[in-house]
Amino acid sequence: MPEPVNAPPAPTTAPGEVRIRRALLSVSDKRGVVDFARGLVDLGVEIVSTGGTAKELSAAGLSVRAIDDFTGFPEIMDGRVKTLHPRLYAGLLAVRDNAEHLAATTDNDIEFVDLVCVNLYPFERTAARRGVADAEVIENIDIGGPTMIRAAAKNFAFAAVVVNPESYDAVLQELGETDGRLSLATREALAAEAFTTTARYDTAISRWFGEKHDDFPPQYVRAYEKVMDLTYGENPHQRAAYYSQVGARSHLLSMVKQHHGKQLGFNNLLDLEAAQTLVREFEVPACVIVKHNNPCGVAIGATPLEAYTNAFECDPLSAYGGVIALNRPVDKAAAEALHQQFIEVLMAPGYDEDALTVLQQKQNIRILEDGEGRVPVVGEPEIRQVTGGLLIQDRDSAQDPREAMQVVTAKQPTDREWEDLLFSWRVAKHVKSNAIVLVQGLKTVGIGAGQMSRVDSVRLALEKCRLDSPAGSVLASDAFFPFADGPALAIEAGITAVIQPGGSIRDDEVVAAADEAGIAMVMTGRRHFRH
Repeated sequence: MPEPVNAPPAPTTAPGEVRIRRALLSVSDKRGVVDFARGLVDLGVEIVSTGGTAKELSAAGLSVRAIDDFTGFPEIMDGRVKTLHPRLYAGLLAVRDNAEHLAATTDNDIEFVDLVCVNLYPFERTAARRGVADAEVIENIDIGGPTMIRAAAKNFAFAAVVVNPESYDAVLQELGETDGRLSLATREALAAEAFTTTARYDTAISRWFGEKHDDFPPQYVRAYEKVMDLTYGENPHQRAAYYSQVGARSHLLSMVKQHHGKQLGFNNLLDLEAAQTLVREFEVPACVIVKHNNPCGVAIGATPLEAYTNAFECDPLSAYGGVIALNRPVDKAAAEALHQQFIEVLMAPGYDEDALTVLQQKQNIRILEDGEGRVPVVGEPEIRQVTGGLLIQDRDSAQDPREAMQVVTAKQPTDREWEDLLFSWRVAKHVKSNAIVLVQGLKTVGIGAGQMSRVDSVRLALEKCRLDSPAGSVLASDAFFPFADGPALAIEAGITAVIQPGGSIRDDEVVAAADEAGIAMVMTGRRHFRH
């Protein structure tokens, strides 16, 4: 066993001049740890280790000093207590250009620890498992690991901390090039990564406890990690990046493969989210075209080609440069139709080889393949940022069944009208309020979105309709009609059925207008604002 290093070679050591002589390795994720330890040993570094890590290193033929030999105290309580000892933390936290600290190390026979390599128990993975017992989750709350990480990170002027197996090669390379030293800049960067790691870890634990009994806990804590930098934000002068939530079951780009095209931008991702969320409403082949975060065409069909063609016919002008999502693989026939248009982003669960050949003829189209089979967790809240705070709400994921709806007019909807009404109601939930959706034959034929008055949204939807006449179409309104003028405008254009939540103090007037015109009206009892 190497002789203890009880004091540096000089009375004091300035930051940046510490040579790595002793390292403590204690990892849950053992990827690459043997090679890392072997590299340290080759550089003359003494290895101190704990539990399973020590066994793995010893099995690989490396000389390892056990933690209980270092601290003089055994590992106890099934490993719950093994590194929590002042001999370790004094060696980690000593300020080596402070004479009093150095005197304390000498008086107490403290050995310096120059590098700590630690990663933590898999709390996030354990807590995310279905049916896992609370006791097992709690046993995966690491105590000694975060304490060692924070101690070494705090004292980065004289110690190094490594928390990520992906850092091993770079650390070894620098040590090999500098006679066993890591630069102060490297140690500070490693410390920053370490504190981010412990913050994320504590966030996951806090969230687990906080949400066991309260969907809206007193403190709302989340951690996010960067997925990619974006070319710019909503406008070229705004910087932007995309982050995914740590611990989320899936995210917008999880399991997504980009086959072709430029890097995704901020607006692309916003529109992609809107398109994907809507197309997932349908089990049959469906297509959604989104422009400026609103659908401008939605349809279902027997094939992807039919779904796309019907969706595109709703508003070809707005579809130019849009984001398109399909819920079926794209075949050559669909690809040839898509190729005729300018598309910013195309997302589908797959592509035939000849379909990709057709689509890739255009340089700038971003072709994405969605391989994510996991459905987003229904209970995940929706978050909107406001100045200095967050607005948090349940997601509007409710499915309104026909059985819960009420026909409030003398005329009952026909079977065809019921199909279009339910389709239009599903689409309206995804249109910016005030939302009006016209549907005929299970495809949108006019959409009025984001107007300040509902009657203006009706007028816009009718103006957008490219049919010779909207007569025979149905209308969905995401919220009640405050006056009868909106339905009256639609009735005059030939709308045969209306679906809306109801709840206005003038509902009687609105229903009376529908009865007088001889059309059907359905009330759902639930509105779907989308601001």
